[in-house]
Amino acid sequence: MSGHVRARRPASPPLGVAHAAPVASQRFPHPRNDHLDADARRAAASNGYLPGKSKRYPPGGLSLTGGEVKLLFILVLVAAGVRLFRLSKPHSVVFDEVHFGKFASKYIKTQYFVDVHPPLAKLLITLAAFVFGYDGQFDFKEIGKIYEHVPYVGMRMVPATLGVATVPLAYLTLRALDCRATTALLVSLFITFENGLITQSRLILLDSPLIFFTALTTFLWTGFCNEDKHKPFTSSWWTWLTLTGFSLGAVVSCKWVGLFTIATIGVSTVLQLWNLLGDLRVPPRLFVRHFMARAIFLIAIPIVFYMTMFQIHFLILENSGDGDGFMSSEFQHTLGGRRMVDTYADVGVGSLVTIRHLNTQGGYLHSHAHTYPGGSKQQQVTLYPHRDGNNEWRIFNASEHSGTFDWSSEPLSYITHGTRIKLKHVATEKHLHSHDHRPPVSDVDFQNEVSAYGLPGFAGDANDDWYVEIEHGDRRDSESTKRLRTLRTVFRLRHTLTGCYLFSHKVKLPDWGFEQQEVTCNKNAVKANSLWYIETAQHPVLPPDAPKVNYKLPGFFGKFFELQQVMWTTNAGLTDRHTYDSRPDAWPRLLRGINFWVKDHRQIYLIGNPVVWWLSTAAVVAYATVRGFLILRAQRGYRDFDNTKVVKYDSLCGFLFIGWFLHYFPFFIMSRQLFLHHYFPALYFAILLSGAVFDLVTSTLRPKIRLQIAAVFIILAIWQFSRFSPLAYGTPWTKSKCLSAKLLKTWDFSCNDFFDDYSQYDHIAATPAKSQIPVAHTTVGGAADGRPAIIVPHGIDNEPFNPHDHLAQNNADAARQDGGDAGDSETTGVRGENVPEPGRNVFDRPDAGADMKSKNEEHVPQEALPTTTKEVVAVAGGGGGVDVGVAAPIVGGTSAEKKDGLVKEKEDITQEDKNSSKEDSGTTTTETTEAGHEKEKPVVAGPLGEAEHEAKKAAEELFPGEVRR
Repeated sequence: MSGHVRARRPASPPLGVAHAAPVASQRFPHPRNDHLDADARRAAASNGYLPGKSKRYPPGGLSLTGGEVKLLFILVLVAAGVRLFRLSKPHSVVFDEVHFGKFASKYIKTQYFVDVHPPLAKLLITLAAFVFGYDGQFDFKEIGKIYEHVPYVGMRMVPATLGVATVPLAYLTLRALDCRATTALLVSLFITFENGLITQSRLILLDSPLIFFTALTTFLWTGFCNEDKHKPFTSSWWTWLTLTGFSLGAVVSCKWVGLFTIATIGVSTVLQLWNLLGDLRVPPRLFVRHFMARAIFLIAIPIVFYMTMFQIHFLILENSGDGDGFMSSEFQHTLGGRRMVDTYADVGVGSLVTIRHLNTQGGYLHSHAHTYPGGSKQQQVTLYPHRDGNNEWRIFNASEHSGTFDWSSEPLSYITHGTRIKLKHVATEKHLHSHDHRPPVSDVDFQNEVSAYGLPGFAGDANDDWYVEIEHGDRRDSESTKRLRTLRTVFRLRHTLTGCYLFSHKVKLPDWGFEQQEVTCNKNAVKANSLWYIETAQHPVLPPDAPKVNYKLPGFFGKFFELQQVMWTTNAGLTDRHTYDSRPDAWPRLLRGINFWVKDHRQIYLIGNPVVWWLSTAAVVAYATVRGFLILRAQRGYRDFDNTKVVKYDSLCGFLFIGWFLHYFPFFIMSRQLFLHHYFPALYFAILLSGAVFDLVTSTLRPKIRLQIAAVFIILAIWQFSRFSPLAYGTPWTKSKCLSAKLLKTWDFSCNDFFDDYSQYDHIAATPAKSQIPVAHTTVGGAADGRPAIIVPHGIDNEPFNPHDHLAQNNADAARQDGGDAGDSETTGVRGENVPEPGRNVFDRPDAGADMKSKNEEHVPQEALPTTTKEVVAVAGGGGGVDVGVAAPIVGGTSAEKKDGLVKEKEDITQEDKNSSKEDSGTTTTETTEAGHEKEKPVVAGPLGEAEHEAKKAAEELFPGEVRR
């Protein structure tokens, strides 16, 4: 039959006779009923209905070929090689390992602490440390401290493993979003070789778990959406929905940034429900079923999971620790070592009491035998967060008609509203006092200094008198509104002469006040900060069976909600600037990074892969531009959205764009410290969006051409990864390569930290744990008994040595360590266990005073190092017009060693001790005669005198014939 002749249709059968079955023609021997157009075939393929395949729908709409499974396995191997390479290096503390490693120690020692992040990621790191036998004794005190008896590699394995797992998740997510395998491969390799993600995943940090659970949530939600499009309420549908709920709980349990992931899924859920509401084929009962299923599994399950993590947190941290001072008194008394025995409920004249501030959790009204350095120079009064004998005060009646009331034998005289009292500090026998002097820190006209004043046996003066004003009582105790009752009555203390109120706020005194909280007398006091209550009371006339009270201990929910409030307040209070902080507008452009670690002429600096970073930003801008253009065209009557291809890529790119937007723009309204790593969750969505844009742009190309284009991008990404890899791994680098890699002037990694040639790294030894000066000196003399050594700087390989560069670098390193130790956005200011604030009794440790030096004192002054013979002798002997203090940065290593070592415990030392310490300082061992010649003096007894003599001899040996010139 000719191809131009139309086949005649067979005649219709008579009425009542069925149509005959169609006869297969020779041209089409296998009749098919699925002759679909291109769009219909694509839709069928997305649902798993491919020619020659079974009709069973693949889980989550994810259908992978055998080749793709092998490809995924290779991707995991590559990602593991990239992220696990040299995981044990550096073998010292890096950046915020100072905080998160310390938190693992606290978990293992079950000591309570406070952090601004939820506990899941920290618990995972702690679990690894526990499995590998860590005992929690390493203090993670400072950046650069060498790890000793710490399974830090096992702890780093947790974020590294999760970083590796993020790579296949990205591949699977794009395949579930109906992108081509080439696109998924491109994006997964982008994430594999992204330098910033690599750096974060190799250290004991929380961002890698956060990004992993963000990626897992996105993948699970994509699978659920595919199941929902195919057939809802199947067993597979419920599985994907349940797993999404648990993953949402996990991501928000790592960091609160996970709330942005919840918002992303929430927007997608609302859009789904909106479309269901507009579908007239969906009856109201079915719509309610859809709504309730999503509400339970996407809201209730994440909340339960989140609270469960805190329950585990509370169960582990059962004992008192550094975080006690952040919590309420009721909370503190749930911890081991802080529980209080029952105390008398009645308070009267002569009662021995401890008084607590209500609002700031600053602690107890406290005084100690140290004076203010300025103002009246009377005895300090502060708030101290821990129990101590210096918190005890005795109440006396200060009214004019009090007479000679014997409180120890007379019946108890209650303290009522308006009673005029004196508070006598029991330990020092001084009265709580205020007068017209400005406070030492809050130096404003409406605040007066509060001090302790008087002598033993001194009755005091009118400036010691205070009126009690009862603010409110406890509704369970009717008497607490009429008179002072322990733990029940909240009151204010008004100064009799000036009318100001006893007041405290979250202002810390300097180191001379042991960084305790300031107490003032405020004429314009905020009521909340001028409220006090009595925690304990004792009186000799009260019988043992007198009414007693104690704190009502909170349950789990009370502790949970209180901790959330503390975390929120602490997080919002992290507003101090950091050397390497940045603002959100700089993140998509990769304007600067974060210096993590500098040591032994190596550096770890958080910086992204420029190719990956800028391509992802370009994809975001491109989608926003095209989407806006399509909206304008739609307004003019164009029907672009009738095209199924436009609809598909708009929904795909729109979902990823919303994820990027919700993880990025909320940071613009935050005033707290922000860093480049806060952009990483948004970066993940931007990289996925770049893949979706690539899939759209190359959709009309042949697969071979598409693969070739992807290969070019992959090669560029690997090239840039290799270029910046020394900053990720802390491997040797040269100054020239460092300078050539600085594509932007705002990239502030220090190229001067590197050698000029790789061969120089073969001649440098590892820096000791406490050293902050490069190994470029000769040490002469010194002994274990405390005699100092003389350090003569020299060059490397006979090159000239510049002491000014070394000292400047040392100061920069110290500043970076100070900043990294104290300023991460994501950490509280909780100090280490050797620092008495908050969480340690400064009176118990003889060396506590040395730990409470201010940061300004810890920084080394930038003074010239001795480079000539005369300067060496002058430093050694204290003469020649060179300040002896110049030697401090040479000999000293850690910040604790940068002072002269004469600082002693301030709670115990007396003024006579200070004077005697000054008298014992070193003296010179030579003097100059009128003729200009030196004659030797007898060696001064003691280690300082011997050191000077030894230094002179060492200088003579090094510079023979020049010392006496």
